[in-house]
Formats: sequence, structure tokens, C-alpha cells
Amino acid sequence: MRVLMFGWEFPPHITGGLGTACYGITKGLTKHHTEVIFVVPKAFGDEDQQVVSIRNASDISFDLKDEEYKEFWERIKYLEVGSNIIPYVAPEYFAKTIKKNRKTGEEFTSNVFSRRYEFSGKYGINLLEEVARYALIASALAAKEQFDVIHAHDWLTYPAGIAAKKTSGKKLVVHMHATEFDRTGGNVNQQVYDIERQGMEEADQVITVSNLTRNIVIEKYGINPDKVVTIHNAVDHHQGHNIHYPKPFSEKLVTFLGRITFQKGPDYFIEAAYKVLQKSDDVRFAMAGSGDMLEKMIKRVAQLRIADKFHFTGFLDETRVQHIFSMSDVFVMPSVSEPFGIVPLEAMRSHVPVIISKQSGVAEVLHHALKVDFWDIDAIADSIYGLCHYEGLSKMFRTYGKQEVENLKWEDTALKIKNVYESLINR
Repeated sequence: MRVLMFGWEFPPHITGGLGTACYGITKGLTKHHTEVIFVVPKAFGDEDQQVVSIRNASDISFDLKDEEYKEFWERIKYLEVGSNIIPYVAPEYFAKTIKKNRKTGEEFTSNVFSRRYEFSGKYGINLLEEVARYALIASALAAKEQFDVIHAHDWLTYPAGIAAKKTSGKKLVVHMHATEFDRTGGNVNQQVYDIERQGMEEADQVITVSNLTRNIVIEKYGINPDKVVTIHNAVDHHQGHNIHYPKPFSEKLVTFLGRITFQKGPDYFIEAAYKVLQKSDDVRFAMAGSGDMLEKMIKRVAQLRIADKFHFTGFLDETRVQHIFSMSDVFVMPSVSEPFGIVPLEAMRSHVPVIISKQSGVAEVLHHALKVDFWDIDAIADSIYGLCHYEGLSKMFRTYGKQEVENLKWEDTALKIKNVYESLINR
């Protein structure tokens, strides 16, 4: 079986869990004799192509005079021009950025139709322009490549998936890794919502990463429940998680790792840290990641006068993630709305006990994790204190958590996805 797969990022160039999940899924599919052609907006040349054939959309040129490309454009013209979308930022930051970087429809159109187009592959102000060009390229690829089914990851690639389906007539699977409701807390960007909804309506099957997300897809987007299936994510067990680094201080270390945005609940982590430090002086806290709330979080730590016990590391690559996990005594994920959440699995794989919000998809598959409401700062603080000061409790979660997470494998997730492909092809 051959799959034409569309994704916006692929390791080692990732910003979060989406790229990690795409890599895990493609690796898992190869173990089930499934070949993947993975299309990214911009390839950097250092992607792992042992398990996937990478196509770089930036390398694909076309001539607008060719009638077939005009036909392709007709298929994706529903994308509104002259608009700007930046995911994963707070509404006030979005508005400020757009005011500084207003684009015109004329600029949009000329760039999209240029013979060559260099994608940034990032999440900047030209994002919708890149999404449109990416969909145009998808039509061209679908007409030339041989494949059995199409798989599009997240809303950024749904237009590409739709265009490829209309060109080839092949079945389309869209993967919902996060909804606009998760990213914005209900302050929905209508354009993103519309793209998500149309992608799922046009799809022959929708895969959600949790039942939490499945319910949102059905209730908020009106998608037919019969074509929405939950397939949980997993974790890579072959990374260097047994490497140990000496901790340069004697205190316990409690870690937050993720985008520092509304969705991930970094403010709840800081408020809980303050409560813990009122009771105990032998704990330190680290916030690893970047995002639009970073400056606000730094200011809050200063206001609470806990900066001497708090570390901001910035974005960490894979090696540094393993470094900080090897030093961590507790990992906390206080997400406001987390479709799944791979990072707790990575922490547990490294023998780190975890505290996760009940408002997360990963809570559906984990038993040996402390689960709290994201807004319950007292419960988060109590859980941190307990894991830091009661060795028996910590040891139990470290031991059984590691055993539990070892049973969550990408090859099992991939087999379920392959079964979806086969059911569509055989219809």
C-alpha cells in the first residue's frame, strides 16, 4: 500500500507534538509494509528518510499558462485571499501582529501563482498564502504520483488533501490533532474553523487522537459520528532516554514543557509553583518552551518573587528535552484543552512521574498518572508537593508509569490507521 501524506512539519524541524506524531505514525506504518510519500512545505535535507520518502513543496514549480494548473486553482479557490492566520497565539497578540503586517489580496495572488515559491514552513503571517500554494502543489503531485489513499494532518493540510482527492479520485483521511477550540479556548478564528470543518466534511474518514477531540468534532463541527474514529497516539521507545545528566543543584526539579500559550496552561503552573514554594524551599521549577505568553509568564514570576527558584529555558530540541527529563523529579501538564499530549508519555518513558489535566486526551489511556482539573491550583500544588516529598509515592508512579507507557507503541497506532485505509479502499 502507498499513502500520499501531507504534513506541515517533520522532525527534526518541529514546533510541537504534530511533527512528533507524524514521525511516529510513518515509522509505525513501515512495519506494516506501508509506503509513505510525505509532503512538507519546506524540507531542510536532514529529515530521516529511512522510513518515509520526503517531497519538498518548495522544489515544485509550475507554469500558470498550463491549463491544468488553472483547473487545480479552481478547486481550491474557496481559500480567502488577503487574510492572515497565525495559530497558537493569544487573540491580543494575533491582533497586534496583523496590524503590523497587513497584506493585500494582490500580493497574495501574485506570490501564490509565481513559477517558484519558497515556503517558510513556519507559522508566520504568510501562513494562509502558504496553505493555498501547498494545496495547489498537492493537486499537481496527485496527478503524477502513484498512491492508494490520501492522509492529511491538521487543518493546514486539509485544503491540500481535498485538492489531491479531487484530482485523483482517491479516498481522503484527515487527522484531527487539535481543534480551533483547543488552541483558542473558544475565541475561534472563523477561517480556521471553516477550513477544519470543510476538511472533515470532504474526508471519507476522520481520525481523532482522543475521545475528547472526537466529541468536539461531532458536537462543534457537526460531523457525522459514523465517520469519526479515535486512534490514540503513542511514544517512540528508541530515543536516548536512558542517558543521565547530573543535576547541578540539590533541590527537586518540577518541569513544564510545551508551547507557552493559553492552551497549555502555563499560568496555572506558575501559580501552583508559588503555593508549593510557600511550604517548601527545596524545590525548583523549570518552564521549557516558547510562545506568545512567555513574556507575561516571566513578569508573573518576578511579581511573585520566586525568580530564584524558577528557570525559563526557551525551546528545547530533542537532545535537550532528554537532558531536562533526566534531571526532573516531576512533570506537570496543566493544559486547558489538550487533544492528546505526547510529552507526558515521553516523561514517563524517562522514569519521571507526571501530573496531567483531566482535560487531556492522554488521560484516557493513562492510569499511573495524577489527574487534576487544570484550574485547580491547589490540587496541582498538593500533587507536586506529594511527589517531591513522599518517596514511596514517587517510586510507585515512576515504576508503574514506565511499565504502562511501554505498552503504548506507534506500530500499534499505525496498524489501526492502516486498517482505516484498507476499509476505505475496499468500500
